[in-house]
Amino acid sequence: MATEWEGKSKGTLLGYKIYIFVLKNFGVNGAYLLLHTIVLYYFLFSWRGSKAVYQYFRKRLGYSRFKSIISIYKNYYKLGQTLSDRVTVSTGLQETFDYTHDGMEKIDALLKKKKGGILISGHVGNFEISHYFLENRYSISKISMVTTPAEQEHISAYLDKMSTATSLELILVKDDMSHIFEIHAALERGGLVVITGDRYLPGSKYLTEKFMGAPAKFPLGPFRLASRLKVPVLFVYVMKGKKRNYQLYARTAEAKELDAQGMLKEYTESMEWVLKKYPLQWFNYFDFWEDYS
Repeated sequence: MATEWEGKSKGTLLGYKIYIFVLKNFGVNGAYLLLHTIVLYYFLFSWRGSKAVYQYFRKRLGYSRFKSIISIYKNYYKLGQTLSDRVTVSTGLQETFDYTHDGMEKIDALLKKKKGGILISGHVGNFEISHYFLENRYSISKISMVTTPAEQEHISAYLDKMSTATSLELILVKDDMSHIFEIHAALERGGLVVITGDRYLPGSKYLTEKFMGAPAKFPLGPFRLASRLKVPVLFVYVMKGKKRNYQLYARTAEAKELDAQGMLKEYTESMEWVLKKYPLQWFNYFDFWEDYS
């Protein structure tokens, strides 16, 4: 079983084309219905991902074997819904969903200062639509998301053609570390930079912190960067609620400057809090804790 994230997510260009065709012709409900076929395939044949998420339910949450197996299917279906919703929102159908929030005032206070800020999220819920919560607040037009080029660029290019106008800009992680300068530039312009803190690439530096009852590895970069820059840092999650609702949660990071480990500890505590409310929305399909048998 894979013990590390391989740097990219699953999916094919043809799959996206089929899905968007169904979405445009049969609506969100038709797309959700199609998901059951796709989910069943991954449930039956995606052994590495299924084993990893089974252990999450079994070891981290303490579910019974039967409940853990059932939860694998529910987890895949919830992932399918969030991916579906991401396409729906990005193709100009934002009004299909309603959006509520807990902590938006923290983001508002940050935006009013016009000095930039870092939003650290994770692969839980649907963080990639977070910018749709922010773009119309105080005319914010400077939102950057840090991502890896391995996230299947041909799919991103296709979705770009389908998408409505957005202020989101991508900052690609590069081997020469030039993305650090792009992050600095974005913050100096008073923009927001969205970073995920729960996946590190093989060979990169990491920190270890207790998370959901066991030690786990997290990328050093986001927490070292966030702790050293003199800008506000928030932990932000966008979680799928009931029916067609999304809920944004924002929590302020209080760790002292230069304390990357302290920043990480706060982050893991915030992730634990969110996952207690939304246990099915954990979308890291590899041996996150490296203790699976």
